[in-house]
Amino acid sequence: MSQKTLTESGQADAVEAPAAASSKKWWILAVIALAQLMVVLDATIVNIALPSAQADLGFSDGSRQWIVTAYALAFASLLLLGGRIADLFGRKPAFLIGIVGFAAVSALGGAATNFEMLVTARALQGAFGALLAPAALSLLNTTFTDARERARAFSVYGAIAGAGGAVGLLLGGILTDALDWRWTLYVNVVIAVVAFAGGWFLLNNHRDAANSKLDVPGTVLVAAGLFSLVYGFSNAETHDWSSVATWGFLIAGGVLLAAFTWWQTRAAHPLLPLRILLDRNRAASFLAVLISGAGMFGVFLFLTYYLQLNLGFSPTKTGVAFLPMVAALMVSAQLGTTRVVPRIGPKAAIPLGFAIAAVGMAWLTGIGVASDYATAVLPQLIVIGAGLGLVMPPAMQLATGGVAAEDAGVASATVNAMQQVGGSIGTALLNTLAASAATDYLTGKDATNKLVQAQATVESYTTAFWWSAGFFAAGTAIAFLLYRRGVPEQDADAAPVVHM
Repeated sequence: MSQKTLTESGQADAVEAPAAASSKKWWILAVIALAQLMVVLDATIVNIALPSAQADLGFSDGSRQWIVTAYALAFASLLLLGGRIADLFGRKPAFLIGIVGFAAVSALGGAATNFEMLVTARALQGAFGALLAPAALSLLNTTFTDARERARAFSVYGAIAGAGGAVGLLLGGILTDALDWRWTLYVNVVIAVVAFAGGWFLLNNHRDAANSKLDVPGTVLVAAGLFSLVYGFSNAETHDWSSVATWGFLIAGGVLLAAFTWWQTRAAHPLLPLRILLDRNRAASFLAVLISGAGMFGVFLFLTYYLQLNLGFSPTKTGVAFLPMVAALMVSAQLGTTRVVPRIGPKAAIPLGFAIAAVGMAWLTGIGVASDYATAVLPQLIVIGAGLGLVMPPAMQLATGGVAAEDAGVASATVNAMQQVGGSIGTALLNTLAASAATDYLTGKDATNKLVQAQATVESYTTAFWWSAGFFAAGTAIAFLLYRRGVPEQDADAAPVVHM
């Protein structure tokens, strides 16, 4: 073979190698996105199926909330531990074990013969989700280090994190109507098979924190603190705020998390190194994720009630009604991460997104007892989706950007914890405020009149929407004050190494 031929062959191989690596990265993104979708779906997919499950298994209305709460409690309290396990023992095994475990306990829940079996399966789902979610996000963080590719990858991931709840409502409605409530859990097995196969063949293992050790006291403190916080807010939905089961756990959660923070300044191998929290843009991003998580539940929870109970939508039709919001969020996410933030910076882009979402929520308060979906709900959902698309994906990208590779898992876990705690806070506060608004409206009126009852429920929904708009307005101010000016630059020294 001539020298010229050898040279041309070498050049061709040099061109093909980066192309193959780039193609592999996008396949990895598809696997990560699928796994994240499975975790986010399960926060809402079971909600629509609850009445059917309750009728089948015969548990009480008081027990029903635990099907949702058990998942949230285990997920929130174990997230930081799951993230650190991924850093210490490798992201690939954490990812694969998380998928297999999640699928197995989903099948257990689908086969449940009583309430105890179902609620145990939901708690175990949360535990395996706490291992899977931070592993998935940290894999994304360490795979995409080029600024442009990273922005595109996070636009996809952030859109799924933001819109997954709405997709869960749609899928839950379709499966419940067409098949059976058990398929809202069995569907995870189907998703897991594809995600596991992709992860097994595409991912290589790397232990970035292999020389570190697990911070056991820190793990106990933060797990107990997050559990108490989420449990306290969950109790606010079924108890009064004056109940010791509410404020007692909230105070305990605050004390435990304060003790955890103190311990992290002294631990030799801290579970959550405070350097992760001290970066100004990163701290602002964590707060943005928390606030958006709190406000989003005003859309998903109360609008679901309104569409089904007031407008008479079926579960499937309710899920379809959220799709325009999902589409707007995905388009906005792509533009936000790849165009808007790189040009004007987060100090302008993220407050703008919050402000747009606040306008959409305030506009949604115009619903009535017999409003038309096309005029009173659809445009508002599109505006809210467009606003949140400018907030969540860029915030998630900035929250994990520039983190050293050995901290990628726990930084990713912190993002997920913020979203979960925000959702718990939002659900508890909005449920309480909505119930009070309905009670106040009925005062002095004929509570047996169906029209009066319907108007009272609408009053409760609009109160929740106003408060959600308030959350987003607060997010606008906080993001504007905390984010640094200018376009964030990728730190070449801190950028994680690619491990595929």
